[in-house]
Amino acid sequence: MISVNLNAIRERIDAELQKAGRNPGETRLLAVSKTFPPSIIQEAYDAGQRLFGENKVQELKEKTPLLPDDIEWHLIGHLQQNKVKNAIQNAAWIHSVDSEKLLARINRIADELGAAPKVLLEINISGEASKIGLVPDQAEQVIESGLQGPAICKGLMTMAPADATESELHSIFAGLRKLRDKLEQNLGRKFPELSMGMTADFPIAIAEGATIVRIGSAIFGHR
Repeated sequence: MISVNLNAIRERIDAELQKAGRNPGETRLLAVSKTFPPSIIQEAYDAGQRLFGENKVQELKEKTPLLPDDIEWHLIGHLQQNKVKNAIQNAAWIHSVDSEKLLARINRIADELGAAPKVLLEINISGEASKIGLVPDQAEQVIESGLQGPAICKGLMTMAPADATESELHSIFAGLRKLRDKLEQNLGRKFPELSMGMTADFPIAIAEGATIVRIGSAIFGHR
């Protein structure tokens, strides 16, 4: 069943890319495996999936030794300061950098470990009070504060409200893309990754430029 679901999602991603006039492979599938056991993740791995996302550092730490070494792990949940070391040791990507202080700690510990984690700034594009993340105007300062550290800022991440309309989703995802373009212009460097879109809204995210879509329930079923 998981292999069937994965193939269906991959075909949908390819179709949405074609519809948007984008090239095949421009959007990667991140399988959100939080709360699912290693046996289920292994099944997805055997079906060809290599990118997996976890919300909690402790769960990530428990799973990584039990699964193949060539999995690319992404931490997509909120990262607490005291979990940074374990996050860097177990994840290649951190999607949820939401403060200058957190980025500074990631850089300091990465330097101590001789690591170079890829990071994304989490941006609260929608302005929801209940959502964490940087407001757009903070992004440039936070990136500049970490430019000399070993962490590599690859781009931006956002989450849309669960009840957003189609037009609101287009506005939110386009807003993240436009912020990225502005940062590239102002800072003179590329930030190629836009992590946005989940099971319910990933086609719109792809239409607006997503390079990573975070899909859980459409692959693994409901938790």
